[in-house]
Amino acid sequence: MKLFQIEEPDGSPVDAASGPGAAVGIDIAPGGIGRIAIAVGGNGEILPDADGGRMLRASGLAELLLGLRGRAEKQLARPVTHAVIAAAATERSGLEAAAASAGLTVLRIVDRGAAAALAKGVAAEEAPALGAAIAAEEAMPAQPVTGRE
Repeated sequence: MKLFQIEEPDGSPVDAASGPGAAVGIDIAPGGIGRIAIAVGGNGEILPDADGGRMLRASGLAELLLGLRGRAEKQLARPVTHAVIAAAATERSGLEAAAASAGLTVLRIVDRGAAAALAKGVAAEEAPALGAAIAAEEAMPAQPVTGRE
């Protein structure tokens, strides 16, 4: 049973595989902790896992990015192909290569503090991911949001 059906203006179903995938914001915190967020209209949301967890811990950088990308694709029901990544200078070594191996095109890598400044009035630990999501939304052309209401 379908809960809802997304359609193009002419009534045909949306082809999630056509065009660029969604752009997300990713925060890579020290210690192998990451968060992923999406922004729509400048409002960001951290994407939780199935149990409601809002962060992911992994031992390797590519593993972390792959896990976060998978979480976003499940939540959004569409491919995730682009990201703005917020990371401290100590976490940036090999970041672009790790993102590429996780199937992500890096739009920009920003300092965690600069990303957090874009997301005013939110919890400090979530601000870098939300700020990166806002930057990702601004960097990509308008995209339909599917799979969530």
